[in-house]
Amino acid sequence: MKPNRMRGLLLALVSSLALALAAPGGAAAQAPESIGTAAEVKALAKSIVRHRATTWHWQRVMGKPRLPTKHMERKTTDLAHLTAIRDLWKRRAARARARGQRPPHRAAWLCIKRYEGRWTDPNAPYWGGLQMSMQFQRAFGRYLLRKKGTANRWKPAEQMWIAERALRAGLGFHPWPNTARRCGLL
Repeated sequence: MKPNRMRGLLLALVSSLALALAAPGGAAAQAPESIGTAAEVKALAKSIVRHRATTWHWQRVMGKPRLPTKHMERKTTDLAHLTAIRDLWKRRAARARARGQRPPHRAAWLCIKRYEGRWTDPNAPYWGGLQMSMQFQRAFGRYLLRKKGTANRWKPAEQMWIAERALRAGLGFHPWPNTARRCGLL
């Protein structure tokens, strides 16, 4: 057993023994109020997983390293601790989602989209508002291609972030030569 886990178990044992001795007549004390029912713990853990998945999704779309986790929701039934973990991931998810809605060259992508097509354009060989070919989607949006299908099924912000990846990879606005020229980007 790991030393931290052993120390935690020992601390829990000592505190429960102290509560039992302090109770009237030496009777065993009731469990602390912060220990939740199985349904409460399960609901909080599910919420943590959902917020963490949202955070990681947007981090992956934006090309950022994903935040680490110790999966504490699997190791505790303390409602106060679980609530704090849930609130932390909820804040992280909100920040990642908000950042995901503001790609660095948003105005440029919106200009290109105006001349290219609808965000939901399903017509091959180019999909989505930025008219991404299958080769382009595989090269820069493999995660979204696997998760959601072709670019016409991606959110507009996701399409812009994938185009942003191509821009950062050195392609610039050259995959959209005519429309980028119309927008004054080339």
